[in-house]
Amino acid sequence: MDLAELEIFRTVAQEQSVTRAAAALDRAQSNVTTRVKQLEESLGVSLFRRDSKRMVLTPEGQRFLGYANRLLALAEEARQSMQQAVPTGRLRVGSMEAAAASRLTHPLARFHQQWPDVELELQTGTTQFLTDAVAGHRLDCALVAHAAPDTRSDLPPDFGPGIAGSYLFTEDLVLVAPASHKRVRRPSDLALRTLAAFARGCTYRQCALDWLASEGEGAPDIKVLEMSSYHAMLASVSAGAAVAIVPKSLLDQHRYTLDVQTISLRKVPTYLIRREGYDTVAYTAFLEELQRV
Repeated sequence: MDLAELEIFRTVAQEQSVTRAAAALDRAQSNVTTRVKQLEESLGVSLFRRDSKRMVLTPEGQRFLGYANRLLALAEEARQSMQQAVPTGRLRVGSMEAAAASRLTHPLARFHQQWPDVELELQTGTTQFLTDAVAGHRLDCALVAHAAPDTRSDLPPDFGPGIAGSYLFTEDLVLVAPASHKRVRRPSDLALRTLAAFARGCTYRQCALDWLASEGEGAPDIKVLEMSSYHAMLASVSAGAAVAIVPKSLLDQHRYTLDVQTISLRKVPTYLIRREGYDTVAYTAFLEELQRV
């Protein structure tokens, strides 16, 4: 087993196809097939099964993928640690949708301009998804929110075993309702019973649900309509079909095109999390860029 085999295995798992994996790796299909078979023989298990022309991981393959991610991430970290002069290599960054849309555009542009040899990969998702991805070595770091009280402490809230966080900024969360809705001051004022939100694991969604439940027995019975983007959420609000919770920084980007009312809910801090012990020159430079005022 070597790193090249692990990279081939991981790419086939991601692409679910030998053909697409070969193209992504710039290798011959026969070479990819041979290396996967050699890896399976060395492990003594089948890592893939064919399902409608797709390469699908077996339970053993799924377990091995976690080890492959960890080994490849550690190898990349070791390689970068030997090059202390300037940031290089790959940095896999995760971010909440709102942060990617309203907070990352300029820092990413500045970082790329200053450190062009760093290959940045960006993936978005909920706080829980991103935290799991960092813990599972699928991401190197991620911008996530935490529902703890706003703090700039060097001792951030608990993100789980083996995860460390650095404070970045604080978002003002607002509940957005249609402009035609009667004025909302408390949860019981809501006539709409639908909350447009991301999937479970979204910190902002949980903040909205906590606020809606804050009146105890008098709290409205709310249905959550899961959506994949803030554009879809705001469109639903503008159409009078739902309410949504949105960071004010993102809402400010649409302030001239939306006819809505907002209700201030709370402040929520955002952190850049990483695995404890993970420390590369590229990561440090990226954190410094994000912390620039």
